[in-house]
Amino acid sequence: MMRKIGLLVLVLVLLGGMTAGAEELRVYTWSEYMDEEKMPADFEEKFGIKVRLDIYENNEEMVAKLQAGGASQYDIIVPSDYIMPVLINQKLIQPLDHAKIPNLKNLKPLFREASYDPGNKYSVAYQWGTVGLMYRKEKVSDAAAQSWSVLFDAAKQPGAFWLIDSVREMMGIALVYQGKDFNSTNPADLKAAADLLVATKRTKNCMGFKPGVGGKNDVVAGTAVAAIVYNGDAIQSVTEEPDKLGFIIPNEGSEIWYDSMCIPSKAPNPDAAHKWINWILEPEVGAELSNYNQFATPNAAAEAFITPEDLKNPGIYPTPAIMKKLYFTKDLGKENRIMDEAWTRAKSH
Repeated sequence: MMRKIGLLVLVLVLLGGMTAGAEELRVYTWSEYMDEEKMPADFEEKFGIKVRLDIYENNEEMVAKLQAGGASQYDIIVPSDYIMPVLINQKLIQPLDHAKIPNLKNLKPLFREASYDPGNKYSVAYQWGTVGLMYRKEKVSDAAAQSWSVLFDAAKQPGAFWLIDSVREMMGIALVYQGKDFNSTNPADLKAAADLLVATKRTKNCMGFKPGVGGKNDVVAGTAVAAIVYNGDAIQSVTEEPDKLGFIIPNEGSEIWYDSMCIPSKAPNPDAAHKWINWILEPEVGAELSNYNQFATPNAAAEAFITPEDLKNPGIYPTPAIMKKLYFTKDLGKENRIMDEAWTRAKSH
């Protein structure tokens, strides 16, 4: 009897090992950045590879996870442009095999020659967009939303609001509101920007700092009247309730960004990761992605399949006039330390 039980245990262990060995792709990405049920299921159906998603809310959280061993746990990450030099310099991501990504040809030229990664050696553009002000129209007039003063000037604040919990976006917006360079590393500029955020945080209406998705959710629920958010997060809700909700890039300016797909340096399944990247670059898949999350596609071949209303929506595809007041976030190299110190003071005071 004991031998039979022992044999049964052995069989179960072997079966467990076989199940555990099923091919898997681990994707570490932003929350609400794809249809989290349909797209992984579609990929699994096509390639027989199960997709597991883990979520982060900002680039710094993602980098810290990779530095703490995540570079050997994940196959795909989706970093923003400004954090890419850190990932490359610290060897946290690996070069891509372009022979396995024939759909690279679908990318628009703008997204093939990033200053930090010319020729897409390490990265492939995923989505691009902006950061702006989402607001409830019964509390904030369209005219008031034209300026960041609606948040930064205590006399103009319309009610409870959130600042965005992301260092470069929030510091950059504070800088341009004060007439400075979005990417300034001048200590006096950064001190003034941090002082502005501290003063704003101390007003009775400011609820503090929150990631973009959380801020968006609170504006939709009515627990906040405004929040600084990523455009795609806002547009989904604004499209559903255009009479109640608005989204705008205030006149002083804001950030334009793009996120890319990369493969961590010690990814357990780099072959599946290349399949994922090439699949996302399929015209119909790229369009499905953007039609769902309402961020702009970097994929020229996908535009034929994008919802026509979205292509005409300046909240998703900014007009030339809006583009003039948008700034890419630059890697600051060693000067990142000064920025981080100012941000730490803004958050802790």
